[in-house]
Amino acid sequence: MKEIQGGVCAPKGFQATGIHCGIRKNKSKKDLALIVSDVMCHAASTYTLNKVKGAPIYVTKQHLQDGLAKAIICNSGNANTCNVNGEEIANAVCDLCAKSLNIKAEDIIVASTGVIGQPLDIKPFQDHMDALVESLNYTGSSDACEGIMTTDTVKKEYAVEFELDNQVCHIGAIAKGSGMIHPNMATMLAFVTTDVAISKDMLDEVIHEVVNDTFNMVSVDGDTSTNDMLSVMANGLADNKEICKKDEDYTTFKEALMFICTSLSKGIAKDGEGATKLLTCHVNNAATIKDAKVVAKSVITSSLFKAAMFGKDANWGRILCAIGYSEANYNLDQIEVHIASQVGDICVCLNGRGYPFDEDEALKILSEDEIEIIIDLHDGCEKATAWGCDLTYDYVKINGDYRT
Repeated sequence: MKEIQGGVCAPKGFQATGIHCGIRKNKSKKDLALIVSDVMCHAASTYTLNKVKGAPIYVTKQHLQDGLAKAIICNSGNANTCNVNGEEIANAVCDLCAKSLNIKAEDIIVASTGVIGQPLDIKPFQDHMDALVESLNYTGSSDACEGIMTTDTVKKEYAVEFELDNQVCHIGAIAKGSGMIHPNMATMLAFVTTDVAISKDMLDEVIHEVVNDTFNMVSVDGDTSTNDMLSVMANGLADNKEICKKDEDYTTFKEALMFICTSLSKGIAKDGEGATKLLTCHVNNAATIKDAKVVAKSVITSSLFKAAMFGKDANWGRILCAIGYSEANYNLDQIEVHIASQVGDICVCLNGRGYPFDEDEALKILSEDEIEIIIDLHDGCEKATAWGCDLTYDYVKINGDYRT
């Protein structure tokens, strides 16, 4: 497997584009994206666990009941959530797109991201749908990526190449996410394309397995969004033997998808609103995988710990505190904690107690923009990783006037 360029257009038979249609006031910002496959795809999605869901999620769930899709359309600047006519608008967007593409509306995945509770006018879609479709091209992934961004400061776009059944295969992806990020699909949208031939059932199963270990292990601010969605379309144009069971090809495909989703997850965490540091929490030697995940999530979500990382303060007590109020099982007297970055590694806690360390060395380590928290529970052989970011003054500034 090797990383390549091209994003969602790296796999065979996918076009993409992104334009400004007028949903966002800033005309320099793209606000509408489209991804289309040359042929019908097997498709699957995972969704936010927030009980308040964006209207597009309900429409997409209906459209994917048959496990088929040919296009993904997404707008930014408005979440189309908590609106009286939200589903009506989402369906109308699909109808307009279907007409321009000459496909069925039921074969379209629809998504929205932006401000919650603001009416969404269908007019920008009516006025620009034909132009959107006309701008589709086989190198348009970056434009599509820009079209789904909100407070993101960098594009999250990845692709990999690998072999299955002696055929060259690809997976590509774009994502958005910066704030309102918390485990259970985080606050993000991710769209994945692949030319691998894989059955509907196996595709649905693999994305749930991968999401549980990637996107569901990301937290920026503890808020689970209303519009989170990860959607995958597989068009089979790589001509590999269709993956219909959990065999060696399934494992290879899963590893490639895991790489893509891990890269996207880390990118979202590092680009957290106002963030200056990517925080990675590794939990090793837990009794169960559940215990490992619970501890990792608890630490990476702690506002006090995140604030300490912004201040370059090796306040390891906040790590122990977060472990302590988690619902994991562990033995406090066995816990060991290290803080590390590319310039060094120090032990700050051993056997659940403070371990003498050099504060100057700790400051040097914490001055880097990527920090690792390594927790050893010494209680088993399971492990998990979670990603987050520091909590800064700018986070409050961004969200203090997000709507206005």
